[in-house]
Amino acid sequence: MDVLQVHNLNMHYGAAQVLYDVGFSLEKGEALAIIGSSGSGKTTLLRCLNFLEIPSGGTIKVNGETVFDAADSNTRTESEIRKNRLHFGLVFQQFNLFPQYTARKNVSLACELLARERSDFKGRKHEILSEIDEAAVSILGQMGLSDKLDFYPHQLSGGQQQRVAIARALALEPDILCFDEPTSALDPELTGEVLKVIRGLAEKRTTMIIVTHEMQFAREVSDEVLFIDGGVIVESGTPEQVLVNPSKERTRQFLERYSGQ
Repeated sequence: MDVLQVHNLNMHYGAAQVLYDVGFSLEKGEALAIIGSSGSGKTTLLRCLNFLEIPSGGTIKVNGETVFDAADSNTRTESEIRKNRLHFGLVFQQFNLFPQYTARKNVSLACELLARERSDFKGRKHEILSEIDEAAVSILGQMGLSDKLDFYPHQLSGGQQQRVAIARALALEPDILCFDEPTSALDPELTGEVLKVIRGLAEKRTTMIIVTHEMQFAREVSDEVLFIDGGVIVESGTPEQVLVNPSKERTRQFLERYSGQ
């Protein structure tokens, strides 16, 4: 069953159109890699899926439920957007951790804020906060950071910060975990440790969308690849179809230029 269906997604910034009728689907447990040149619309697409940008047109469905329809103003209210954003977790290029909080607090904070909206929070406050803290400790342990729980971001390497960011996104148990070029801010030595974590998530069949410039990595971990150019999906298919034997000349040009860098 498709966990995500995107139909005819368009995005305008004023008079400039950035996405043109983008459509694709993703099954539960699949990893989708999105590739393309800088400025091709990859990050904008992720931001639209996470409602950091509101699309100009199109629909987004999660588990068969319409979470966004540009023609329906009810799916564009602030309360609906906040609720629907929880379907997606987003790991940014630049980590975006809160510098004033420890790794443990960075991971647990969003869960705590959501818990405070629960009707039973006042009566079970200490129990609920304890459960959230235990979950944060567990997820950070899975990221190999059990010894860094009470470290602040400035005390962590870039790779460790990105692993905290991944743990933070996982803590909310999203249907779909999104990565926006998760290694672009890291030097080559630290890139490997983050890619190892994402490989592990793929092996556990975590549903993921990964915007990446690491072609070999995309080939290894993804079930499907989308090549976007100029806001249009030029080609999609298995890693073998798109990255090894592309059918479109534009895809071949991109891959040749990329491999020649």
